[in-house]
Amino acid sequence: MIDVESQLALIKRGAEELLVEAELVEKLKTGRPLRVKAGFDPTAPDLHLGHTVLINKLRHFQELGHHVMFLIGDFTGMIGDPTGKNATRPPLSREQIQENARTYQDQVFKILDPEKTEICFNSAWFDTLGAAGMIKLAAQHTVARMLERDDFAKRYAANQPIAIHEFLYPLCQGYDSVAMQADIELGGTDQKFNLLVGRELQKHYGQSPQCILTMPLLEGLDGVNKMSKSLGNYIGIAEPPREIFGKLMSISDELMWRYYELLSFRSSSEIAQLKRGVAEGANPRDAKIALAQELVARFHGQAAADLALEDFLARFQRGAIPDEMPELSLAAAPVAQLMKQAGLVASTSEAFRLIDGGGVRIDGIKIEDKALQLKPGTTVVLQVGKRKFARVTIS
Repeated sequence: MIDVESQLALIKRGAEELLVEAELVEKLKTGRPLRVKAGFDPTAPDLHLGHTVLINKLRHFQELGHHVMFLIGDFTGMIGDPTGKNATRPPLSREQIQENARTYQDQVFKILDPEKTEICFNSAWFDTLGAAGMIKLAAQHTVARMLERDDFAKRYAANQPIAIHEFLYPLCQGYDSVAMQADIELGGTDQKFNLLVGRELQKHYGQSPQCILTMPLLEGLDGVNKMSKSLGNYIGIAEPPREIFGKLMSISDELMWRYYELLSFRSSSEIAQLKRGVAEGANPRDAKIALAQELVARFHGQAAADLALEDFLARFQRGAIPDEMPELSLAAAPVAQLMKQAGLVASTSEAFRLIDGGGVRIDGIKIEDKALQLKPGTTVVLQVGKRKFARVTIS
């Protein structure tokens, strides 16, 4: 087993908060593999890079020799965690949950070692808990404590409805930790309240309370908002290699280092060396290419990553697209209007003529659809002719 100090360094890499560090040190000193839990409600069939921040941290625990438990909330997914929401989230059916859960398992094993991962479903204990058990569980928390949760407090103050079943969600997530006898639970910063409920319930049931490791919420392609499919600023891990590679190349240089810290499996010293190189004059595009190749290879294999790089070089470098160009944030609109707003054409009618003539490209690809409208959160290179370029982010 690796020494405690080295373990802590890897565990805390990229993390937002560790509660309580002294308790975790004592657990690590025992030398036994810790039971490490992270839960995911299968509310959508596809994972994106934002989800993998937690999964990557689970991978770190596996590398340190600990026992990783990947919890699929097939029961809690039917309740719907309202975390960060200003309204009740609609629950999913058992059939939807089961279908999404199957795709989750296929995707997480692109990161985690299947031989060292225990897949758990919380229906295993909640289906047998029964109504009487749920009432006893509900008796462990007060309404006043529930209203300490930020999103509940805001909705209550604004006279927005809070359904009773929503109060059950933090209790159910906390009871998962009891059923799984977790030593440490991982979650996003927006999950802190729920994670603390787990500590309290474990104390009530006579267990040593779990430590809590919160991870930051990954910014999407726009560099501002949390990565989200609903905002269109996401990179899905099941997307084609070329799409993943191209989207990663579109992020800002500043955001690239954030992605390195939270998504790359390179060591901290390697990343620091890359940053020093860029600070001393190396082209940041080369570091971005290395990151894109690493992530495409993780989800699609090295051969696919190599092909994605070749495709990128063919479309961009050999197409003589410059490194420096105007960078704009524009509201969603048809591409002809975007061209005008970006100053690439004098009018939308000119844009239409150029599109008809094959003189307009997006990310190096000739476009023909004059009504084409890009999704919010997308960042692309608009090219008119051979000399006019603009990097546009759709807000």
